[in-house]
Amino acid sequence: MNSAIRSMALAWLALASAGSAMASATVTFSHPEQYADLPWSSSDREQVLKDLGQHFDKLAAKLPAGVDLKVEVLDVDLAGRIYPTFRGPSEIRVLRGGADWPQIRLRYSLEQGGKVLSSGEERLSNMMYLDRMNRYVGGDTLRYEKQMLDDWFKEKILKQFPG
Repeated sequence: MNSAIRSMALAWLALASAGSAMASATVTFSHPEQYADLPWSSSDREQVLKDLGQHFDKLAAKLPAGVDLKVEVLDVDLAGRIYPTFRGPSEIRVLRGGADWPQIRLRYSLEQGGKVLSSGEERLSNMMYLDRMNRYVGGDTLRYEKQMLDDWFKEKILKQFPG
């Protein structure tokens, strides 16, 4: 029995120490109440920010071990436009493909061992968001924003780590 507990404790320590060397993301949202376009309901706004934060975590998992991605989201303008409905406190987002493309403004830094590898401020946008293939399912309300973040991450961040 003691050897089983000891084995489990050693396995947990190995996982914990491996996890500390893994890449991570730290995401902050600066003044989200001033963002250009988020849902009107507070619960929907919170869900959008939570989903964006989780997506940055998924992207950071692709970084080499020990590299940390720090992102400060400065503004969000989701794809489409919100229109109120007249049946209760709900809204509908209409995607037309005109001047309603998604945009995100962010400040980022990549750090390893306390040293800044790179940093910058970016204004991401995808004017052709409805005309491109999208790997995210139709039910994903942030599929166009995630695609835009994926493109940025692949072109700007991952290219710094060849191999």
